[in-house]
Amino acid sequence: MSSNGNRNPKQNSVPLTEGPSRAGARSMFHAVGFSREDLAKPIIGIANTWTEIGPCNFHLRILAEAVKQGIRDAGGTPLEFNTVTISDGITMGTQGMKASLVSREVIADSVELVARGNLFDGLIAIAGCDKNMPGTVMALARLDIPSLMLYGGSIAPGHLNGRTLTIQDVYEAQGSFAAGKIDATELEAIETSACPGAGACGGQFTANTMAMACEFLGISPMNLSGIPALSPEKTKACRTAGALVLELAKRDLRPSKIITRPALENAIASVAASGGSTNSVLHLIAIAHEAGIELSVDDFDRISRKTPLLCDLKPGGRFVATDYQEAGGSRLLAQRLLGEKLIDGTALNVSGRTLAEEAALAEEKPGQQVIHTTGKPLKATGGLVILKGNVAPEGCVIKVAGHERLQHRGPARVFDNEESCFAALRAGQLKPNDVVVIRYEGPKGGPGMREMLQVTAAIAGIAELSDTVALLTDGRFSGATRGLMAGHVSPEAALGGPIAAVQDGDIVVFDIPKRELRVELSDAEIAERMKKWQAPAPHFQRGVFRKYADSVSSASRGAVTT
Repeated sequence: MSSNGNRNPKQNSVPLTEGPSRAGARSMFHAVGFSREDLAKPIIGIANTWTEIGPCNFHLRILAEAVKQGIRDAGGTPLEFNTVTISDGITMGTQGMKASLVSREVIADSVELVARGNLFDGLIAIAGCDKNMPGTVMALARLDIPSLMLYGGSIAPGHLNGRTLTIQDVYEAQGSFAAGKIDATELEAIETSACPGAGACGGQFTANTMAMACEFLGISPMNLSGIPALSPEKTKACRTAGALVLELAKRDLRPSKIITRPALENAIASVAASGGSTNSVLHLIAIAHEAGIELSVDDFDRISRKTPLLCDLKPGGRFVATDYQEAGGSRLLAQRLLGEKLIDGTALNVSGRTLAEEAALAEEKPGQQVIHTTGKPLKATGGLVILKGNVAPEGCVIKVAGHERLQHRGPARVFDNEESCFAALRAGQLKPNDVVVIRYEGPKGGPGMREMLQVTAAIAGIAELSDTVALLTDGRFSGATRGLMAGHVSPEAALGGPIAAVQDGDIVVFDIPKRELRVELSDAEIAERMKKWQAPAPHFQRGVFRKYADSVSSASRGAVTT
């Protein structure tokens, strides 16, 4: 049926709940409190990513209750289930960070499994942390039943001595402490002040980047997802989102109608305009893959070149996600971009409105300084840049929002894992102008493509290094990373990519205007070195990490598993 008309929203679940042959199934449902009348209604799944391990997802049980009420009020029956999540902020700098990107695939698989197993008529995913959002949206794209993703919301900023804090400040303080710039008392004061309660990390880091991108993608209801985690308005927003899933089921409005090529380009434009996380490249390519849409790293560079940087958000700017929402949020940013025809206003949102209609509802806070106009952008081009060259033939991604250094040439300091680099940094062995190379941390080699915030934040926290050192890795960066840092170098070292040939002292050149990352070696010299290269033995011989390493694709293709 066309998405313009109405239909009986109870379609998928009839074979599960109706008729004499389903008495056994209904009996099992009765045991946990569902009546015959409940089961005659549309069955709406709630995929919850709740956990008490970290603030990003800690409050999602409360939000799920409001979502359930919205579903019941609209005439449906909610069935809540849980899936895994990993806290990047807690696992950062440890072997546990290997689990982060792997969790995206496990989330997608587990949500798909439960939804297919229970024949839901609709589905709402409640996500709070970095990999939750792409993981759940990947599942929604696979399932293609009426559904949406609701973001749990951002944490409130911390405060200390008149200074606004985020988790970024804690990691940078670790670098300052290691360098003797601050004492243990100041480090502890920052540590205990930065995260005042539930909600995802507060800057335009990966969680808030993906929440915004999913609003522009259309799979999240614009203006509802961005409401902060502990705002009194969040409960009402959750009830509205719950009811909205019933409306999607009545209209048969599915992700395949929402996640389109124009919608994906809208999402990329929002990331570029906001100075968002480099992880968005991996995640949007992965979502496109699940939707059967071709998307490449080159699309990000093309769109970013024509999209001005409009949002003054951390880590490169001054403000946090709660400021962004208060200033006017994604509706206001969409209005700015539509005014210059930088996004497609005809793309649909799960609200039932087009992006242009959502933008028309924008309410700008008088005097706000967070979302600039296109006439006075922070920069003329967006925050994401794709570099290629003899170190990264398939490309790498770099975020230029928040700093002006567009070129760098320096000697390589090569490390085969994150820990050895961090140890060298703490020992004062890195020097100004160095190019730090961290390899064998890619999707296969890690496995799991760890984020490098412990290293990048430590560099940023040491004054003599923050504006002079560059870094490249086949691993990832946190959305809180700032500085001249190139990640996702592809092919990765574990696959025999040329980053494996780089040696200490080789001269590495970053040239952002030319979109080039290269080592000053001839092709013949690289080839000669690679003749002696041997693939490293897998770190894991069995279990989830071995399965992941054996099936994961290159970062340039979204690090999806097949």
